[in-house]
Amino acid sequence: QLQLEESGGGLVQPGGSLRLSCAASGPSLHSYTIAWFRQVPGKEREGVSCMNVQSSTVYAEFVKGRFTISRDNDKNTVYLQMNSLKPEDTGVYYCAARSPGPVSLMAGWYAYWGPGTQVTVSS
Repeated sequence: QLQLEESGGGLVQPGGSLRLSCAASGPSLHSYTIAWFRQVPGKEREGVSCMNVQSSTVYAEFVKGRFTISRDNDKNTVYLQMNSLKPEDTGVYYCAARSPGPVSLMAGWYAYWGPGTQVTVSS
């Protein structure tokens, strides 16, 4: 059974950077399509970025040019590098995984989820 755990969240000033990590235990992540989502209270969970097993990627418009998704198969870990952070990037960030397939930012397609890590962008 694949298990995911995020880390790297915290408080950062606007314009700053954070790198989130998602460590997997169990099967190797290289066999899964993986994604990052975020959620704020009172709003639906929204897709941020996705990478499939062919390393194709997709980004939500609101993070294009600022966020980068990557994976390290040797460490069985997925990363989300977040630069030029804005207050509206504040939220709980989740990593998720699903069986191999096309890139997708639809939360309902993902079977495996981490517990989330809080990111707060504020001065």
